[in-house]
Amino acid sequence: MKLRTRVFAVLTFTLSVVLAGATPAPATTAPQTVELAAPAGSGLPPYIAFIKPVTAERLASSWHEGCPVGPDQLRLISLNFLGFDGAVHRGELVVNADRATEVARVFADLYFGRFPIERMETVEKYNSDDDASMAANNTSAFNCRAITGGTAWSNHSYGRAIDINTVQNPYISGSGAVYPPNGAPYVDRTLHAPGMIHAGDPAEQAFTTRSWTWGGSWDTPIDYQHFEKP
Repeated sequence: MKLRTRVFAVLTFTLSVVLAGATPAPATTAPQTVELAAPAGSGLPPYIAFIKPVTAERLASSWHEGCPVGPDQLRLISLNFLGFDGAVHRGELVVNADRATEVARVFADLYFGRFPIERMETVEKYNSDDDASMAANNTSAFNCRAITGGTAWSNHSYGRAIDINTVQNPYISGSGAVYPPNGAPYVDRTLHAPGMIHAGDPAEQAFTTRSWTWGGSWDTPIDYQHFEKP
């Protein structure tokens, strides 16, 4: 090999290594499984979550052109949860690809902690109407929409926010309006009804120890159902 050719080859190789090291690895599009054995004596079956890509067709009315993320940046998670009836159910959440594995593990903590969830359906089942989803006490994540009472994109629009047991954990606006209205009895946070979230409890800790922010700790509005990690 001529000297000039050899030098060029070495420079090309070196540049390619530098660029490869500087470019973040893309999120995998391969389906993933998170499976965790239940603690001995818990009486629970193993926790299993399946994470897979999601299409615009599957997202239906929850996504449209102009949303801040595309379907390729989102993942559909199917996971175990413990219902208000004490039985194990399967639910679905759509979250950002870069939050999917972490979210699966958060809900494993809720499952093994026996934190009950009434319903977990993706929001297109409610025509992507946030009010309707909340009134049904639905736990959900992605929905391409503006923040409540504003025009900026909600973190739900990025798949980086989750609302849990929306009736037992209502949103309270600065003016005192309660959403959903059927959550009004649970504005009294001295209650400890099933499905409620309180500061320092295992449900709150499952998120906040992973650097998610809880809306129940805000001054105004107060959003007891809401966790986000932008």
